[in-house]
Amino acid sequence: MRDSFAVAIALLVTTALVGGVAGGAAGAQPTTEMTGGSDVHQTDGSGECSFPLEVTDATGETITLEEPPERITTTNPSAAQVLWEVGAEDRVVGVTQYAAYLDGAEERANVSAEGLGVSVERVVGTEPDLVLAPNASADQVEDLRNADLTVYHFPEATGVADIADKTETIGRLVGECDAAAETNAEMNDTVEEVRDRTADLDRPAALYPLGSGYVAAGNTFIDELMTIGGLENVAAAEGEGYPQLSDEVVLEMDPELILVNEPDSPIMDESPYVDTTAGREGNAVVVEVHWLNQPAPRSVMETTTTIADAVEEHAAEEGDEGSGASETGEGVPGFGVVAAVLAVLATLAAGVGRRP
Repeated sequence: MRDSFAVAIALLVTTALVGGVAGGAAGAQPTTEMTGGSDVHQTDGSGECSFPLEVTDATGETITLEEPPERITTTNPSAAQVLWEVGAEDRVVGVTQYAAYLDGAEERANVSAEGLGVSVERVVGTEPDLVLAPNASADQVEDLRNADLTVYHFPEATGVADIADKTETIGRLVGECDAAAETNAEMNDTVEEVRDRTADLDRPAALYPLGSGYVAAGNTFIDELMTIGGLENVAAAEGEGYPQLSDEVVLEMDPELILVNEPDSPIMDESPYVDTTAGREGNAVVVEVHWLNQPAPRSVMETTTTIADAVEEHAAEEGDEGSGASETGEGVPGFGVVAAVLAVLATLAAGVGRRP
């Protein structure tokens, strides 16, 4: 049963934007993405965004785009986030339900399946020139290609460098190279600024629980964002990926800060977290679920900045009672946070996460 749950929970978070498990604990489950290399180059040898464009993706499949795609469908919200960031949202015709926070996403076709993953039929119905399929759609890429669709599948993103590569690739695929470069430059500048802000501060021990004992550990993009922001991810010492830890291990790690995805998160009052230093002192760092769980540039900027704010506040308070929490998602051009949608997704995720 535990193995079945682990598989279901891993598949679920590959959609990246999810609500909390077991009543909105932390708002995420483990992310699994297909690993592998990719290569992009132009067949005519001219500028970066010239077409036709020959592309080899993470599955080893080589495709050719004769011209910039006018109809783009994404099967994962991180790719959708990048498309909005580089100004290609007007050409997006299909997204998953977990991209609902993006401004205007409700005007695009919802290609999510009733259960896990995406509906091939719905994707086909969008009549896309290009399908961007990172993360959870690894098992569905072949089905999408069998439906005569042009699909680019991304390799795993476990850090900022991978996110930058993905952003550059998406920029080339859709003919928005300059915008992608500007986005990456903004992300890199933010990362350097955040590192500088926390360089001389002690690193608080921190944990990002995902529900049912699962945590974000080492060799994940979440771990890297925590490190950049000035935290010590205590789960990184327990392994890589998204392991399930016992209550005893969590209590032994005794995090000073706990990352959550909503104010007044129930997980702060649940065992074993309530009995940690973070639980006793109410030290929760609130990061919107789509920023913390989706490997994309805006996620990096919002998450690391929020974490750095919390680290600075924690250092100033030196253990004074209080949440030390800050929230993200307000005042970011082009991105609207729909609280009601997130609440619904949290309920859906809780139900799906319990399926075998």
